Amino acid sequence: MEDCIFCKIIKGEIPSYTIYEDELVKVFLDVNPNTNGHMLIIPKEHYKDLFELPEEIINHSVKLVKEKLYPLVKEKLDCDGLTFSQNNGYGQEVKHYHIHVIPRYENDHSMITFDKDMLIPTEEVFSKLSDK
Repeated sequence: MEDCIFCKIIKGEIPSYTIYEDELVKVFLDVNPNTNGHMLIIPKEHYKDLFELPEEIINHSVKLVKEKLYPLVKEKLDCDGLTFSQNNGYGQEVKHYHIHVIPRYENDHSMITFDKDMLIPTEEVFSKLSDK
């Protein structure tokens, strides 16, 4: 995709602070981090969202977080935990699949918040989602 900022980062047209890279993905620091060490994992090929993404890349990305990225930020940045998130459609600012890997710190006050007034009763949600 010619106008995709992440494709431009992969091609080296836009600089990034690359933490890890292999034949499938690139991991770099988010330019607007929520916490110290906030990284993005992006596939080197352009996929709009989770629903276009091959399962191989999903599995590879999760393994990468477990085996390399979390141990790295735990050791080097002394984080207390990790938030692993991904958006599709609404809430997805860049339409190139990416995973946010956000180190968490005891007093970081970084929270995902939603408008609770928009929620419908749990029983109604259950009846819509279940076969009952």
